[in-house]
Amino acid sequence: MNYATIKKNDIANGPGVRVSLFVSGCRHRCPGCFNREAWDFDYGAPFTTDVENEIIAAAKPSHITGLTLLGGEPFEPENQKPLLDFVRKFRKANPEKTVWCYTGFLFEDILAGKVGDADTSMALLREIDTLVDGRFVEKLKNLSLMFRGSSNQRILDVRLSCAAGVPVIMAGTWERKMGSGNIEDSI
Repeated sequence: MNYATIKKNDIANGPGVRVSLFVSGCRHRCPGCFNREAWDFDYGAPFTTDVENEIIAAAKPSHITGLTLLGGEPFEPENQKPLLDFVRKFRKANPEKTVWCYTGFLFEDILAGKVGDADTSMALLREIDTLVDGRFVEKLKNLSLMFRGSSNQRILDVRLSCAAGVPVIMAGTWERKMGSGNIEDSI
């Protein structure tokens, strides 16, 4: 598996300050994707043990909330097993941190075993706390949404969703309230 980049102080891809791993390879090819270069499975650099250790160390400080997996596509069959092994290692080293994952696949399809190797997909899913699922749809792009690009994408509580067998939206407010921009409006 290759990775496109690592962001060690990311505030855009989940709550708090996170370490984000952008993997390489995505067959969805969503029009308007913000990370087109990561569609190529050969883009970036090899995901080695040294890179794993770098991410684990970067997440150690108390101000880091957790790890976010995105890409590219973490649930592409080529990426599942390396990510499963890594996330298990990450959790062992950082048990108090949360793991978010962005995927263009739907939770229902992962749960039904329709994405890559069913056992590996389910094992990876169970290591994730929050799943942002669904392809980016340019005509549904909404800048007021938090932690997702289009309104079809869902922020799911993975543990509750797996237990229920259906998607369960993560508790919280996931939309920004936009003001007029006039300072007088806030007085």
